[in-house]
Amino acid sequence: MDLEIALLLGQDGLTNGAIYALLALALVMVFAVTRVILIQQGEFVAYGALTLAMLQAGVMPATIWLLVALATLSAALDITASLRSGKNHRLAGQIGWGLGYPLALAGLLALLPLAALPVLAQAVLALCIVVPMGPLMYRLVYQPIADASVLVLLIVSVAVHIAMVGLGLAFFGAEGQRTTAFSDFSFELGPVMVTGQSVWVVAASLVLIVALYLFFERTLYGKALRATAINRVGARLMGIPPALAGKLTFVLAAFIGALSGILIAPITTIYYDTGFLIGLKGFVAAIIGGLASYPLAALGALLVGLLEAFSSFWASAYKEVIVFTLIIPVLLWRSLTTRHVEEEE
Repeated sequence: MDLEIALLLGQDGLTNGAIYALLALALVMVFAVTRVILIQQGEFVAYGALTLAMLQAGVMPATIWLLVALATLSAALDITASLRSGKNHRLAGQIGWGLGYPLALAGLLALLPLAALPVLAQAVLALCIVVPMGPLMYRLVYQPIADASVLVLLIVSVAVHIAMVGLGLAFFGAEGQRTTAFSDFSFELGPVMVTGQSVWVVAASLVLIVALYLFFERTLYGKALRATAINRVGARLMGIPPALAGKLTFVLAAFIGALSGILIAPITTIYYDTGFLIGLKGFVAAIIGGLASYPLAALGALLVGLLEAFSSFWASAYKEVIVFTLIIPVLLWRSLTTRHVEEEE
């Protein structure tokens, strides 16, 4: 291996590591606030990328009908709860917000010339379709069992992951898709040719990480999520609704996943089940951070990306094995050095 090959592999590792860092941060955030290990985080990646691919092909994305179905079920549950509690004044707002947005979005997609839109506009539409699935998923699946044990929540996450993979096969088919790059420019950095899409991935990841830092440090909702992550019971006693914290966390997780899929779709072929493998690598990075530390999770993601890139050169057939084997010494070390406590009741 010469210097040029090492730099090329380093570029690929940093690009992949930036995506894994975003997914790891989302996994850490969701677990800290809701105790949910979001196995289906990778499916948001695939849904975002393949929804964008359908928009660029000029086809109405099938995911819009999934959004309408989830919104209908969520509105039905909210309306039933309002009727039982006697708070009928909320019915109009729940129906309007719950069903109005997805139906209006479906109508807009039917009217627009989807294939002729600019790439950034198509990406925004894909985010508008996929991101609302996050809070709807929390409302339908996790909110009713919010007080269950971590093991129960994990089993439910596995079930949701399997359902989303099956729906992905039905929506997008078995063939892989790539999307149009955001930019065609490239430049030479020493002996390495850097593509514009790689710059987009790294830059967007850095901007999003900074935005998340400012959100958690400077905004009221961000501080509420931090309080919930530190002490769920104390946050509830201070008037922070657990349902609001859960929905907001799932909004951010869905946004991070869908944006990650949109960023990597031009540089790698995405299949309906590709997100699971990508999400697992983000999970390895989150485990390195102990499902608690954001900086360690981000550093772990960069380590995973670089390890994957160099493993593909030295032993391409075993690169996945090498990456996932990394989790074993980390778990062993944490098991030996971490004080074990009972789960918070």
